[in-house]
Amino acid sequence: MKMFVEPNLGKVNKRDQLKSGWIEVITGAMFSGKTEELIRRLNRAIIARQKVEIFKPVIDTRYHPHFVVSHNESQIRSTPVQFANDILLLAEESEVIGIDEAQFFDDNLVNIANQLADKGKRLIIAGLDMDFQGKPFGPMPQLMAIAEFITKVHPICIRCGQIASYSHRLTTSDKTVMVGEMESYEPLCRSCYLDTKQ
Repeated sequence: MKMFVEPNLGKVNKRDQLKSGWIEVITGAMFSGKTEELIRRLNRAIIARQKVEIFKPVIDTRYHPHFVVSHNESQIRSTPVQFANDILLLAEESEVIGIDEAQFFDDNLVNIANQLADKGKRLIIAGLDMDFQGKPFGPMPQLMAIAEFITKVHPICIRCGQIASYSHRLTTSDKTVMVGEMESYEPLCRSCYLDTKQ
């Protein structure tokens, strides 16, 4: 897997850097390491003494209500928000903004991300590219369209060991939004995912 390399801004003074915002999207199926990569990039920004704010949707309480937590238990403090608009208000003083589980936010997240990047902020956004039916999920397609950098990560198919792209739901619920873990989802490759539809 090719790792993301932060853009090299060369010999640019700090004032000019702040004028140049951008959007990074980390995407893929469940259990692919999206949140782990988000936390890695945010920790690097913290080490660089940049002003960092992290947000996640209120509905994601799987591990902790106030931390973004990866499946391997890496974590970073975050602010749970109900609506994308809340991010615009709370991130005003930040240089770097992390957003986890972006697929659960309303479509206004696209507009908010653009506004913040236009103000010179670096946004790092992680989210599922597809829902359990294999359809583009929430605002993620539009976020990928406007992002300067996209990293697609892949888990391993739990049935055959190939690269997986699908988050197969193990329950009978047909709700698009259903927060869950290994008890509710499994990563599958295209072939194994198609087998579940027969």
